[in-house]
Amino acid sequence: MNKDIVFNKIEFLSLYKKLYAFLRQDWDLTKVRQLKSILLKYIDSSRNIDNNTNVIYHLILEMRTAIIAIDEIGLKQPTVCAILLFRPILNDNSIMKSVTKLFGEEVNTILNGLITVNKISDKPTAVESDNYIKLLLSIAEDMRVVFIMIAQQLQLMRDAKDKEMQHKVSLSVESIYLYAPLSHRLGLYKIKSELEDLSLKYTDRDTYDMIARKLNETKRSRDKYINDFIQPVIEILDRTNLQYDIKGRTKSIHSINNKLKKQQIDFEKIYDLFAIRIILDSPQELEKAHCWQVYSIITDMYQPNPKRLKDWLSIPKSNGYESLHITVMGPSSKWVEVQIRTRRMDEIAERGLAAHWKYKGVKGESTLDNWISSLRESIEDKDSNIAEKLGDFKLDLYDEEIFVFTPKGELKKLPKGASVLDFAFSIHTKLGSTCVSGRVNGKNVPIKHVLKSGDQVEIHTSPNQFCKQDWLNFVRTSKARTKIRQLLKEEASKQVDIAKETLSRRMKNRKIDLEDPQLMQLIKKLKYKTVTDFYADIASEKLDVNWVIDQYVEMGNRESAQKELFASTSADQFVLKETIKEESTSGDELIIDQNLTGVDYKLAKCCNPIFGDDIFGFVSTQGIKIHRINCPNANDLFSRFGYRVIRARWSGISSGSYISTLRVIGNDQINIVSNLISIISKENGIQLRSISIDSDDGLFQGSISVSLANTSMLEQLMKKLRAVKGVKSVTRIN
Repeated sequence: MNKDIVFNKIEFLSLYKKLYAFLRQDWDLTKVRQLKSILLKYIDSSRNIDNNTNVIYHLILEMRTAIIAIDEIGLKQPTVCAILLFRPILNDNSIMKSVTKLFGEEVNTILNGLITVNKISDKPTAVESDNYIKLLLSIAEDMRVVFIMIAQQLQLMRDAKDKEMQHKVSLSVESIYLYAPLSHRLGLYKIKSELEDLSLKYTDRDTYDMIARKLNETKRSRDKYINDFIQPVIEILDRTNLQYDIKGRTKSIHSINNKLKKQQIDFEKIYDLFAIRIILDSPQELEKAHCWQVYSIITDMYQPNPKRLKDWLSIPKSNGYESLHITVMGPSSKWVEVQIRTRRMDEIAERGLAAHWKYKGVKGESTLDNWISSLRESIEDKDSNIAEKLGDFKLDLYDEEIFVFTPKGELKKLPKGASVLDFAFSIHTKLGSTCVSGRVNGKNVPIKHVLKSGDQVEIHTSPNQFCKQDWLNFVRTSKARTKIRQLLKEEASKQVDIAKETLSRRMKNRKIDLEDPQLMQLIKKLKYKTVTDFYADIASEKLDVNWVIDQYVEMGNRESAQKELFASTSADQFVLKETIKEESTSGDELIIDQNLTGVDYKLAKCCNPIFGDDIFGFVSTQGIKIHRINCPNANDLFSRFGYRVIRARWSGISSGSYISTLRVIGNDQINIVSNLISIISKENGIQLRSISIDSDDGLFQGSISVSLANTSMLEQLMKKLRAVKGVKSVTRIN
């Protein structure tokens, strides 16, 4: 028997036992047996051993997803049951008829959401609009479907380590652009960090390994520092009646990499590689008092930085996150972040809103409901196109929040960067559409004014104010953008009706018959994409009505003359001009998207990809740009513009020449530069383009630019340069 089959069955049984024990915690034996019966029937649905193995394989994937849903998100029995029933129902739809009766309405609702998601086919590119529509629809159905999709994405990312590079890149782009920020929005910080770390591991393995190695090398000294910091704290806390746990937590590799890039510093100069977390076992009515008591103890022992105090006890984040963060000066004059929270708060921080829902009456629930309502409103906006809806969805996955107050003292949460106009629309559409200015902390400000936490805002309106197109350039919230677009379209629709009536009346006055086919031909000739755009320009007087009528008449006269010409020309006199085929400027060394060759593209200058590099395509305003997977800008492109990322790979044999730049560091010895140049000149197919060397205090560093055909030649050259006596390192810059 095939060893893989044996392994699959062993894993299947192990997962089954764990899931069975979980289901039996709340479900009676009859219900669990019904589920078992459906799963066994699904496995036995094919007698062919290969198909049966495939069935077990897919069930194992669903079981792994279910374990993530239990252990890492904290979902309950109905959600786990829906995950396990999903494959059998796809195989036999008749099972759905008895789901509510056997397992309850909750399971039926979640399954309907999963089936809706599954009906939308995946496209071959890394991130397609369908993926987002799935999430939008699932949020509209049931939030638990989103949790399942996040768990499934995490499982796919964990399993991708042995997959081909293109598959890993596709999953990484989806994770960075959508699933990681969505996990953050839902409070699943641990999952968010793992998705980000795996994405970095798959797309820039060298950087990931470097940071992981540095963390491992500094672990002993880091652990000693943490111990030195917490020992005095433990001595004081033990004298109180507080029950607590205290531990150090190292930051994620992805967040460390972001800090390295943002601050342009070396790893050794990052001071906040870790945070100290104090978790209290406190009754809910004493949580705040106990947290502030610990805050007082810490700040009495260590000097706090008042600018780094983050109080999410008084005002929790919209995703329910509650904690008190302070930064204090620890031993050896190093800044240390201390997080103070209770066991309940920690569970919410680890499992997000899935855990939040089990605590009734706590803050944050209504804010999530507002977010979902706003999102659904955007989804249901029939006038908005897919790109606008997806933009709003992505926009609402913001990281940082501010809180502002109404004149009556009511608290409002907005994303960082929100304007007075955003605030107005957050209260009511009518208030936003007629807003002319604001009054912030007693001072008059324009509608563009960016708000800050703690501001008290009053809105000034005018009945003569109307929505303007440029408002979309500075509003930050999806609710404001959705409402502004709706109001603009309503106004445009009114203006279009007026323009139609004006054109029709003017033509009647000039005794000209208005024929729709001829008018459509004119609109097309004037290069309008839609009829609405044409009438909108008439309404705004960008097009003069009389000029349009003149063009219409002239086109009609021309067509009449052509008809007469063709009628008087015999067939043997008619010559069809040959269409000149435009040749593509690109070669066929690349396959872009799925199987497209001959597509125009440019190699990105930020990373200078060469034949053989792992690459991706990026659709920019200048056309398709080809980047290396580990391009310095890749993470930013994935996270901000994931929907523009497309697959790309090299095909055939390299026939071109590519430029690559190397950084060389070594001892400043006699003839070392001439030795480097000599090696390059002896390499067949490699040409030296430029060299720049700087020397300082016995060391030299420089950049060498060469022209070559592929990565194999580059790797061979780098290996030979490293072998030169005195050379310390040779790395590729781009």
